[in-house]
Amino acid sequence: MQDQGFVSRLPARAAASPEAIYATFDGEPITFADLHRKSDSVAVELRRLGVAKDDRVALMLRNSPDSLAVLFAIAKCGAVWVPVNVQLRGDGLKYILDHCDPRVVFADRDLFPDLLACGADMRAFRLVAEAGEADSLDGLAGRGHVFSEPLPAADDLFALNYTSGTTGRPKGVRVTHRMLRYAAEGAMLCSDARDGDVFFVWEPLYHIGGAQLIPIPLLREVTLAMVQRFSASRFWDQVRACGATQIHYLGGVLQILLKQPESDRDRDHKVRVAWGGGCPRDIWRAFEARFGTPLRECYGMTESSSITTFNAAGIVGSVGTPVPWLSVEIRDEQGAPVAAGVPGEIVVHPRREGAVFAGYFRNEEATARALRPDGFHTGDLGSIDADGNLYFLGRLTDSVRVKGENVSAFEVEHVAGSHPMVEDCALIGVAAEVGEQEIKLFIKPKAGAAIDLPAFSAWLGQRLAPFQNPRYLAVVDDFERTPSQRIMKHRLPASVEGSWDRRQAQGLERGNAE
Repeated sequence: MQDQGFVSRLPARAAASPEAIYATFDGEPITFADLHRKSDSVAVELRRLGVAKDDRVALMLRNSPDSLAVLFAIAKCGAVWVPVNVQLRGDGLKYILDHCDPRVVFADRDLFPDLLACGADMRAFRLVAEAGEADSLDGLAGRGHVFSEPLPAADDLFALNYTSGTTGRPKGVRVTHRMLRYAAEGAMLCSDARDGDVFFVWEPLYHIGGAQLIPIPLLREVTLAMVQRFSASRFWDQVRACGATQIHYLGGVLQILLKQPESDRDRDHKVRVAWGGGCPRDIWRAFEARFGTPLRECYGMTESSSITTFNAAGIVGSVGTPVPWLSVEIRDEQGAPVAAGVPGEIVVHPRREGAVFAGYFRNEEATARALRPDGFHTGDLGSIDADGNLYFLGRLTDSVRVKGENVSAFEVEHVAGSHPMVEDCALIGVAAEVGEQEIKLFIKPKAGAAIDLPAFSAWLGQRLAPFQNPRYLAVVDDFERTPSQRIMKHRLPASVEGSWDRRQAQGLERGNAE
């Protein structure tokens, strides 16, 4: 990579091919010239609003042409982009705003009540609407200013990406311009991107899954086909309409798509590659067979430029081998490397400058836990086979301690999720009357299914060790999810009131038998 950043590519592309299409949004084209002109104008206006280099600018915006413009404006003027999930409310929203201390916050007008009600000090920043006011984002983008200042260096800070906070308070990952460039290069490797490809973009830009795609049209003759949000029912129609050749998946997206009614148009598309993370082994071939699209699984974290490994060989269940700028090893609880096939913590090392983050924003304790002399400790469990292929086995912290045994949520959820009546499930640990923890499993049944909980518990008992079999079962209509469609476990209630209790049921059965 000769140019280790990405934003300098925009003025060059706009000058060389101004009418070429950077992206489409709901079918409407966005040219390189449009994006360059609007982002220049917003960058100048950011200076007028008092934004200096390294000041934070928070965006609580849904995907739109203007949200792209302000993002590139932030990059041009050396400010720091803070993407904010538009679903955040209350204390979670207040925490991020207080922690990042932004100079300006751009937000969709209908989200203003959530900002006003969250408890953040609204006097501490300038709040700017996306549209509808004299100084709104669409107005700033249309003023025709030319930004003439030098562009930031590759290792300047570009973004604070706050983790989804599924296991605790979000941490602000410090992402440089160089890291986002690496993320885009990794996405192109994993997706087998070629000139002429069209990437379907359903992911919100406030998630790294969407953000990592932003530089791609600047690096290759590729177009982004953006839509406002993920829709399972409209997904393939949207893919066909834009002529997408690549689709990206995260979390439970593949499972959701597989559960849509089968159609004689399931293979009527131009998609050459489906790529992403989180494909369960048992649906891998089923997805490929139904939709005629090979899967290319990857693994990574925002802290290590988004994509760490990718599976180009099609080995079912593996997340592949490292990208050229990173290396990976597995270490045990004492920090020693383990043999091939032995599970342990995934530890990542940079092989090129700046490929791993320098630390979390204003969080020295979390930085020290993650960045150690022997590498970046991901907190993820994995193993590497004799051929160097990595297998992701879940979060180290996503486990429950039951009667002295560590129970992996990944293992239990994998088994429970294979039941023919279960659409999705999630495990948490709850307080035990005696000892450490008990397991509570939340179950979302498939449409029209009524799960017999005693029979389901017995079915699990035949497939899990006794200490792995959940004591408590709770049926839910749906789960709250992160932008990447992962279940927000920290929102699941730890109370066991109203849950089906296996131990109580077994006691009743013994009592009846007596």
